[in-house]
Amino acid sequence: MNRSIKIITAVAAAAAVSWAVTACGDGNNGGGTSANGQATKTLTANDTFDLKTADPARSFEFTGGTVVHQLYQTVLGFKGNSVKDLIPQLCSYTISKDNKTVTLTLDGTHHFSDGSPVTVDDIVFSFKRLQGIKGNPSFMLDGVDVEKVDDKTVKLVSKTPNPQLPYILPNTSLGIVNSKQVKAHGGTEGTDDKAEQWLDGHSEGSGPYELESYNAQSQVVFKANPHYDGPKPTYNRVVLQNVDASTQKVNVQAGTAQLAYSLGPDQVKDLDKSKASVLTDESTETIFMWFNMDPQYGKEVSNPTFIQGIRHAIDYSKLLDLAGTGAIQPGGMVPVSFLGGLKSDPANSYDLAKAKQLISQSGYSGQTISVLYSEDVSAGSAQMGDIVQSVQAQLKAVGVNLKLNPQPSSTSLDSFRSGKMQAGIAYWGADYPDPADYLVFTPDQSLAMRAQWTTARGKKDAKLAAAASAANGDAARSAAYIAMQKQMNIDGPFIPLFQPASITVAATSLKDVVPNPVLGISFGDIH
Repeated sequence: MNRSIKIITAVAAAAAVSWAVTACGDGNNGGGTSANGQATKTLTANDTFDLKTADPARSFEFTGGTVVHQLYQTVLGFKGNSVKDLIPQLCSYTISKDNKTVTLTLDGTHHFSDGSPVTVDDIVFSFKRLQGIKGNPSFMLDGVDVEKVDDKTVKLVSKTPNPQLPYILPNTSLGIVNSKQVKAHGGTEGTDDKAEQWLDGHSEGSGPYELESYNAQSQVVFKANPHYDGPKPTYNRVVLQNVDASTQKVNVQAGTAQLAYSLGPDQVKDLDKSKASVLTDESTETIFMWFNMDPQYGKEVSNPTFIQGIRHAIDYSKLLDLAGTGAIQPGGMVPVSFLGGLKSDPANSYDLAKAKQLISQSGYSGQTISVLYSEDVSAGSAQMGDIVQSVQAQLKAVGVNLKLNPQPSSTSLDSFRSGKMQAGIAYWGADYPDPADYLVFTPDQSLAMRAQWTTARGKKDAKLAAAASAANGDAARSAAYIAMQKQMNIDGPFIPLFQPASITVAATSLKDVVPNPVLGISFGDIH
């Protein structure tokens, strides 16, 4: 996961953060006795790994987030499957009226897996280490000064209003580490940090589990943290294995798997519902179409009137059918489940007559339009190529000719970043669950510049983006981001097509399987 278009290969997307969990670890059917005499109850989890590290300050991949989430607590968390309801994990918080200062208060008693207490010094070190390493997740605390006030209090001070900061803090990359142990094994607050190798074999967190063993290519084994201050996990041992995604459905159908997370809609259609329940929710990803606003590169498509016509030429219901059960059409780029999400907008609606009128009015007269996309990416049940071909056929009905430009994801992202491509269909996943993450799509910002959308071409949009960024309070922020998206649907180059579904398949014997769209599933919560 990075602050850019997320590229998921066809193999990884088939399982994107997916696993199958069984109760037959090590052939003992979940039985056995641990070293301390406690009965062992094991879950075996199968995942298609994109795992690089178990170091929270460096981890920014799907499987890495799964691993880190079990080992490390964050200062704040989310309640259940919500990405709006913040709850204390290690700390309670307040935010100043100017949205520049978040004050964290360490509450309760929390302990690392070696029995030592979690302190303010650990929080300060963990945050400064994240910043200093300058890895993929470091941007989340850009422009934030981390200050220890006293033994119970930390202040996070931003140079500019930062109302999204509380919603960033639950990210697994901001997991709090045992500073004494990490420092003793090469940890620093700079780019000279050498603790990753240690953290890939020895977890230093306060979560419900600690590492028993770690291999980024084959499997990760968790055991219960005896010093965890929350409810003790029902499953005190978890084996997360790297296996092909196609085995997930086999395991569920055979009754040996208890959990399969993010199987595709087509894969769950014929599951035996007496054995497994299918839980469907909106994902935090958006598939969107874009056009280059610079006439030098966009040519005919740089005209906003042309883009308005395309918005009405797309039959979104057909795309949802391709994406499969649970996919939805958002009204704007911000996911529907987020604060400020736009549930629908008439600007993005199928109206063939209106589409033909606007496209004709734009001056377009049948020229071929090159559409870039990643050929090895899937979206819901469909490959990206299926989505693009459907759009191609639909636009043909209004006289618009698309020439498909498929590229492997290893090159398509660089092509998009160049700002020289004419048009495309792409994929974006939120780095954190707040509408501020989508300011990158507004004039002069990083994603907008890939489509050459500047303030000169979107003055109203730039003003509304600034107003949204400065808005104070949830109600005002929500209204401001909705107003921004509605204007973007008039002037902008981005057309939100759909959000794929997030699907969890759970054995009917399991209780409290609550996947969070950002954090995934906590194995420690399953009963």
